[in-house]
This record gives sequence, structure tokens and C-alpha cells, in this order.
Amino acid sequence: MDKYEVLKQYFGYDEFRDGQNVLIDSILEGRDTLGIMPTGAGKSLCYQIPALLMGGITIVVSPLISLMKDQVEALNQAGVHAAYLNSSLTVNQYYTALRYAKEGRYPIIYVAPERLDTGEFLDFAMHTDISMVAVDEAHCVSQWGQDFRPSYLKIVTFIEKLPKRPVVSAFTATATAEVRADIADILRLREPLVTTTGFDRPNLYFAVQSPKDKFAALLNYVERHKGESGIIYCLTRKYVEDVCARLQAEGFSVTRYHAGLGDGERKSNQEDFIYDRADIMVATNAFGMGIDKSNVRYVVHYNMPKNMESYYQEAGRAGRDGEASECILLYGGQDVVTNQLFIDNNRENDELDEFTAEVVKERDRERLRKMTFYCFTNECLRDYILRYFGEYGENYCGNCSNCLSQFETVDVTESAAAVVNCVSACRQRYGINVILDTVHGANTAKIRQYRMDENPQYGVLAKVPLYRLRQIINHLLLKEYLMLTTDGYSIVKLTEKSRQITCGEEQITMKMPKEAEKETKKHKETKGKKKKTAGLSAADEPMFEKLRELRMEIAREEKVPPYLVFSDKTLVHMCVEKPADRAGMLSVSGVGEYKYEKYGERFLEEIQKLC
Repeated sequence: MDKYEVLKQYFGYDEFRDGQNVLIDSILEGRDTLGIMPTGAGKSLCYQIPALLMGGITIVVSPLISLMKDQVEALNQAGVHAAYLNSSLTVNQYYTALRYAKEGRYPIIYVAPERLDTGEFLDFAMHTDISMVAVDEAHCVSQWGQDFRPSYLKIVTFIEKLPKRPVVSAFTATATAEVRADIADILRLREPLVTTTGFDRPNLYFAVQSPKDKFAALLNYVERHKGESGIIYCLTRKYVEDVCARLQAEGFSVTRYHAGLGDGERKSNQEDFIYDRADIMVATNAFGMGIDKSNVRYVVHYNMPKNMESYYQEAGRAGRDGEASECILLYGGQDVVTNQLFIDNNRENDELDEFTAEVVKERDRERLRKMTFYCFTNECLRDYILRYFGEYGENYCGNCSNCLSQFETVDVTESAAAVVNCVSACRQRYGINVILDTVHGANTAKIRQYRMDENPQYGVLAKVPLYRLRQIINHLLLKEYLMLTTDGYSIVKLTEKSRQITCGEEQITMKMPKEAEKETKKHKETKGKKKKTAGLSAADEPMFEKLRELRMEIAREEKVPPYLVFSDKTLVHMCVEKPADRAGMLSVSGVGEYKYEKYGERFLEEIQKLC
């Protein structure tokens, strides 16, 4: 078999996606390989297909139990024998899996990094033909990555102990140039092929909102997307509990996930979401890595995450099937404060020396600043994300809230000067809210206590709406006319550029929405309407729903997630093509020979009945 036959027989696809061909060929040529591909771009196929062609065993190092379980289930569903070795197995299950591995039953074995230096696994590895070690979520090896795991440092030691060095491949979705170099260096890749397929996910719509009432905005959104699968990310367990309880009270099919729940409840709740028994998952960032649920139609961030890497990885869990999906971020000023507290009190890297720990904290503060600027910018959101990862676009994507809003260029020089002069007059001692309340003329106890009502700029911008003043100060921070301290309480400070405003040397203009918090025309039109499935005519919608019901019936029989039977995208293709026989069904994207033998006839029968 060649790579195309493997792709069709086991995975049901006729063509490779961007970058997959190059990465697979590199591995099959015996070359170390590093692939940077966005979530949903098909990274796993890049090491799974070579694993089935190389002979011997491929060891996949993976950080999370849920990730391994999902990948192994998907492979077994496709007719590929695979197994995982981690702490979720009983002692008997572990040794049985290891025995089967020694007998050569599994071409692919997923392993937690902590297992690599155990005696029984090393004994197995030393007496087995290991053709490749594939490192999934490879950014975890770098302490400059967003998810550093010290256990990943065991990978190099493990490879060096093997009697014969295998091909080493590494894959990640989110890595800056610095982290990419770090991965290649730490894993000691030998003259690797490094391929970045691009970070863009054109099917994802991005939006940032700053609502006065976050829950009301969320409720409005999920009402319009009722019956669709979605994830709502919150910064803290408390937010998760509150949001989940309030959505349940409103009658939504919702569950929750955070580290404070018991193992049994976390597992049960995760399966309710994966198996489509619950439409909505409300979770902290403890949920999601390795969850390959393809039909997530939206990801809402109830709070701003701590960095762009985390945001893009979490948002990228929407639309893995390539269908149109939405990524909404609900920003609030308290999110910045909470994230700063997390950074200042981080205990994850206690083994680092004091100097390095402080360097890491400063790096995290800088990432938080860039994440915050994403929430301020009136430029194209997609372009901001891509520039962060080193790619440059046209600054207009046509599929984000900024590109779909109408903006006007406004001269804010006078207001900007009042804000900067206020900061200067109070000797740079206060935070954003005190500065805003001062120039707006608020008569509060705090303003009187700090004697800010005696500041020369007190009340000079009383006629400017408070939300507009906040936009202006955010713009001044973004353009570095002002800065915020990040050690403890956030205090507004002057910069070298501040003088350009106070001396009248520079005109300050900024893009502003013509209407504050304006809903785009595109989303107004869909409000209150059930969204039509992408790619389907209205006439085919009933068939799609019937095929979904059949898929759910099969999933319950086999006790697997519905998307492992067939993805939504595959069901849509069936509705469009309406195959009448085996050959027609095998031409549907996502239907391989193994899955046809298992499910094909039942779907053909249903399609013929509906036709």
C-alpha cells in the first residue's frame, strides 16, 4: 500500500490537506520532522499514516489521557489497531497492553511522557523495533511555550537509550518562532524538515465584545444557537459553576468541567459532551486538549485568557470539521487583574531558579499585554492573530467582528491630552478606573479620598461617554503613549512617547465603531432564526437530521462518540451526493472501506428511503 491507499482505506479521504504530503514524505524518507499546523488541520494523520507504512512500532508521546483515549478510539474505529499506556489503566490492563505490544499487535502506541523512564516500558522499548517517536503537543517541551511540562524533557533521554535511533517527529498547533527553535533544539532533531502550514482557519469567525452584562450577552448568544454544540471557557472554577447553574436554570442542555470536580464526575461530564448528550460544556482551560470533537460550532470565552497561544488553541476547538463556526470573546477589565494574579502566584515552575522564574513571569506579563491589546484593537482580528504568530495578511478578512463593523476615523487628540495630563498631575500613582473617573468628573468616595477632585483635569471630559473614554485610554496603551505596571496593582505610567501628546506634537486619531457595541448586519439577520446547516439546501435539511439520528443510534449501540461514526461534514456530503450503492458511498469524503463495511449499508438504506 502507498500513502494514498492508506488515506482512503482507513480514513476515507481522497486527497491530503495543505502540508500533510510534505510532512509524511519527510518522515517516510527517514528524516526528522517538525510540523506546525493549526488545530483541525490534520496533524495526527502526518504521523499515523507513516506509522502504518514504516513497519515496526511508532511511539506517540502525548500529554493528556483524554487526548490519547480520543486518538486511539478514532484509530480503532477506522480499523487500525492502537493502544495507550497511561495511569488510567489498571495494573492488569497495562501489562496486557504491553504484552500485546511486544507481540506486534499495535503499529501505534500512545504513551504518557512519565512512562518513558519506567523499568517495564524501557525493557519493552529496548527489545522492540521502534521506527518512529512522534511528539504530539511538542510546545510542551519548551519552558517558553504556553504549556511547559517538565516530564517532556524525558523524551530525549529515552530516545538516547534506544539501541537504534528512530525517526523523530514533532507536531504542535501554536508556536512562535522562538518556541519552534526551542523544540528543535531540546529534542535534538537532526537536520529536520520544518514546515509551518499557516495558522489561518478561514472557517472561523472571530469577535470581541465588551458587554456591560456578560451573562445577558452569553444568554442571548446561546439562545440563537440552541441545539448546537459549543464550549464556554471561564477563567475560574467559580465562574464555571455560576455560568453552568444559570444556563441550566434557563433550560439549556449543559454540563461543566474543572479541576475541582472528582475524577468520576469530570469523566462523566466530558463523555456527556463528547457523546452529544449535553450540547454545551462550561469549563476552565483544564478541558479540551486532545478533544477531537469535530462538530463544535462555537467557542465562547466568558473571560479573556492569559495569552494568544491559549486563546487560539482553545478557540480552535470550534469547526474542526471545516464547517463555519464562531469564536466569541467577552472581555471585561477584571479579566486582566485575574490573569495578573495567576501570573504573580504561579507555582507550576517552582523548580526554576529565582532569576529564570522572574524572566518567565515577565514573559507571561508581556503575553498578557498582547492578549489584552487583541481585545482593544479595531483592526482585523484575524490579522492580529496571524501577525502574533509571524504571518502577515491583508488586514481585512471579511469574517471577524471588526471587518464586518462600520468604522469612522475620529480625532481624539484633545481627550488623549487630558488623560495623559491627568496621569502626570497625579504623579503616576493610580490605575485606569481612577484616571477615567477623574477626567469624567465622578463624585465618588475614592476620588475624594485621593483628592483627585483637585486634579487640574477633573471633569474636563464630563461630556464624553465613559465607554468612549475607555476606548481612548486602551488605544493610548496599545500605541504605547501610556503603559501599565504588571507587578501587583496595575498603575498607569507615562512613556517616552507621552510628551508627544502633552506638547501638541502629534495628532491622535483612532478607528471607532459608528455605533457602540453595534451588532453586525450578518448577525442581526440570524438573530432568532435557526441557522441552516452550511452546504445544505433547505430541501436536504430533513435528510441531514435523519442521518444524525441514525448516527446517534449507532453511536449508542457501539458506545462511541457520534463524530467517530461519521462527522457532520461527511453527513452533509451524503445529503448532497445521495449515494445509491457501495461505489457512491465510498466516494463520500470521510467514508473509508472499513467504515463502509461497518455502517455503509445502514446509511445507504436510510438515504434510499428518504429519497
